[in-house]
Amino acid sequence: QVQLVESGGGLVEDGGSLTLSCAASGFTFSRSVMAWFRQAPGKEREFVSKMNWRNGFTYYADSVKGRFTISRDNAKDTVYLLMNSLKPEDTAVYYCAAQTVRAQLRGTAYDYWGQGTQVTVSS
Repeated sequence: QVQLVESGGGLVEDGGSLTLSCAASGFTFSRSVMAWFRQAPGKEREFVSKMNWRNGFTYYADSVKGRFTISRDNAKDTVYLLMNSLKPEDTAVYYCAAQTVRAQLRGTAYDYWGQGTQVTVSS
């Protein structure tokens, strides 16, 4: 059974930091592209960051570049998102997503999603 379980969300003040974790199971994590998305109230879900498994390359949305850092521990099947200099506009539910080898070969999008963790940044 595939599971992506996010944790680490919470309430933080403007300028603060949080680290999100996403523990994966039930698929080959080490060969999956892992990503973070977020959805703010009344807005569509948007891409935040992703990390390739093959070369370790990372990608970030312009809105978080320089403030957020994605990393992964293949030994623990866990992906992280370190969020620094948080702003009220970062308030959202953050989702972890996996693009497995199957999806990569098919050229399809992320095939597994977590349930999300709430991040609230107070001004």
